[in-house]
Amino acid sequence: MGASLPPKEANLFKLIVKSYEIKQYKKGLKAADAILKKFPDHGETLSMKGLTLNCMDRKPEAYELVKLGLKNDLKSHVCWHVFGLLYRSDREYREAIKCYRNALRIDPDNIEILRDLSLLQAQMRDLAGFVETRQKLLTLKPNHRMNWIGFAVSHHLNSNASKAIDILEAYEGTLENDYPPESERCEHGEMLLYKISLLEECGLFEKALEELRRKESKIVDKLSYKEEEASLLMKLNRLEEAEKLYRLLLVMNPDNYRYYEGLQKCVGLHSETGQYTSDEIDKLDSLYKSLAEQFTWSSAVKRIPLDFLDGEKFREAADNYVRPLLTKGVPSLFSDLSPLYNHAGKADILEMLILGLEESLKKTGGYPGRSEKEPPSALLWTLFYLAQHYDRRAQYDTALAKIEEAMQHTPTVIDLYSVKSKILKHAGDFTAAAALADEARCMDLADRYVNSMCVKRMLQADQVPLAEKTAVLFTKDGEQHTNLHDMQCMWYELASGESYFRQGELGRSLKNFVTVEKHYADITEDQFDFHSYCLRKMTLRSYIEMLRFQDRLHAHAYFRKAAAGAIRCYIKLYDTPPKTSTEEDNELAKLPASQKKKMRQKQRKAEAKAKKEAEVKSEEANVGGGSKHGKRNVKAVDPDPHGDKLLQIEDPLMEAGKYLKLLQKHSSDHLETHLLSFEVNMRKEKILLALQALKHLVQLDAENPETHRCLVDYHIVFYIHSCTMVCLKFLRNVRVWILCFSDLHYVICRFFHKVASRPAPTTDAEKLILGVLEAERPTFRSSFFTFCISNAFFFV
Repeated sequence: MGASLPPKEANLFKLIVKSYEIKQYKKGLKAADAILKKFPDHGETLSMKGLTLNCMDRKPEAYELVKLGLKNDLKSHVCWHVFGLLYRSDREYREAIKCYRNALRIDPDNIEILRDLSLLQAQMRDLAGFVETRQKLLTLKPNHRMNWIGFAVSHHLNSNASKAIDILEAYEGTLENDYPPESERCEHGEMLLYKISLLEECGLFEKALEELRRKESKIVDKLSYKEEEASLLMKLNRLEEAEKLYRLLLVMNPDNYRYYEGLQKCVGLHSETGQYTSDEIDKLDSLYKSLAEQFTWSSAVKRIPLDFLDGEKFREAADNYVRPLLTKGVPSLFSDLSPLYNHAGKADILEMLILGLEESLKKTGGYPGRSEKEPPSALLWTLFYLAQHYDRRAQYDTALAKIEEAMQHTPTVIDLYSVKSKILKHAGDFTAAAALADEARCMDLADRYVNSMCVKRMLQADQVPLAEKTAVLFTKDGEQHTNLHDMQCMWYELASGESYFRQGELGRSLKNFVTVEKHYADITEDQFDFHSYCLRKMTLRSYIEMLRFQDRLHAHAYFRKAAAGAIRCYIKLYDTPPKTSTEEDNELAKLPASQKKKMRQKQRKAEAKAKKEAEVKSEEANVGGGSKHGKRNVKAVDPDPHGDKLLQIEDPLMEAGKYLKLLQKHSSDHLETHLLSFEVNMRKEKILLALQALKHLVQLDAENPETHRCLVDYHIVFYIHSCTMVCLKFLRNVRVWILCFSDLHYVICRFFHKVASRPAPTTDAEKLILGVLEAERPTFRSSFFTFCISNAFFFV
């Protein structure tokens, strides 16, 4: 490094490197300029100057200098390493890996380059290369703990847990008996727990338990020790010992649901499906009654029995659970009990129970069977629960009546207004829901949650400008809307994107959906720093868990919604492409003079409004751009705030395909993924891929109306484009072999029969929908049968 320079310049070069490491970039730049005065073609100095400029946000100059330095000294590992660092700073990891490999060809034993390469390989999941690099690091520096641990982790990630165990055991063989010292006990204990988790992963439960108990004195995290011991004992079928441990853990934390589940497994009373025999229910009931006597303050021990009890026992347990919470006034009671509504019959029992409590409170002021009076708020929270109950059961009129009664009882409780807003949203009145949510917000201007719910309701009502003004009330002064992006406020961006889509503003909608996708890219990038940090701090179990979470990151609901929204935007853009300026001019020329004048005025107003918004944002940036040290924090201005450039693409379906691949890879068990796949592939005229999507739709939910629509669309389009008898024979075979029916006419009739045989509608919205279906059914049948008669061989 700097070996070709005279001693004075060589020392200056070392100063450049040191200044870069301690972030004194101006000092390093000055030293680089001093060297380049005498040696203007020195490659390593040019590269280091470029790296320093890169840290000063002068990227074009940085790339130019680094490339020039590499050109002047192609055989310098420093130049290649710096080029790799430059690519890494721009998240061009594959290019950075290439540069590091070129540097290692010149200096194969360079520890720093090997370490940087291993971090990139872990980031890109190049697991075979990660193992190779970590082995090289261990060979070069075997006395460094981090190299042993990194080598073990690399094998674990490469699906070779047994080899990782061997490496950790070899590392322990290098330690002295009195290791670790007091300052390293936590890190060493974490390493031991990681090793035991590897043994468990390999199925070596007996050896893992033996190792755990042998190293008990060296493990600092005693809670993890007990949890691991209980888990291993249960897997070894030593249930009595495991039961004692789980009971001990419950004494430590009687509200941990996992401990109750472990205890149930130990006594042979656990079911993955949640279905139990009557004998098992009786045993579970007695078990939890005994636990309730021991843990009187635990809410979990009272709530869990509601999941498996039924009939009169369920009613009694629910009554005992609900009464204290209604008296205390717990707003989250319905959220707590809402999973029970998926159990047959339990919603009816809860309804009868709460109605009985309401009636008793109104008549006597107390609960049934008790002489003590309850506080007046008990009736309020009973009505509050009933409103949510009827909302869940889609009985919106009754729900509104109950919440109105509660508001008359105590008109100052904010939760009542929030729930009424939610009921109105479910009933379809988004404007009224937004107005009520805003009323709730005004009752407590310091509550961020209520403010956020108000913003969400406004976006659902397509009141985007008002929602933006309300949202920025809780952002930093001066940054406003930009701050929502910096905070990765994805629920806001998704709701905003959906609202713009409904209003037909595809550019703004697509901008929000793409922004959410970028947040997930940032989350993926954020793992980079942990590759070295976790190995250094020995948080190995959490590190492995984090990497596995990152691998399934794109299966998250928010990403799925954003990707689906972007695909819908691209499909709509394909179906209705924006008009060119020539087409707009031609249309404008055909209009009368009065309408032309109005159109021009409208365009001028829109341009003036956009200019004013840009000026306001610029002023906000100038006001909020200063730090407490007096320096300006200049933020990059978004060149495309309204997403207009996103619409200027040649092939919208190709862009949609990029998101579709991610959905198919990570969310293949969701109906919407295959619906979108069907729509995209039908537009691309890729009939077999559309058929594949249709097959998945039928497998996931054959009764879904969207599945039915896709079935009909596929057959009609296939007929129109394929009139040969061979293709029609193929279509018939597809129906029988893949889609499991022989006659499209039969499918359509069956669908309408199911619509007619559904339970009678209860709400006005349901009556309206069913009325439309009934009105359309004869028309559809008539037109469809006309098509069938004129094309009889279509149904061969």
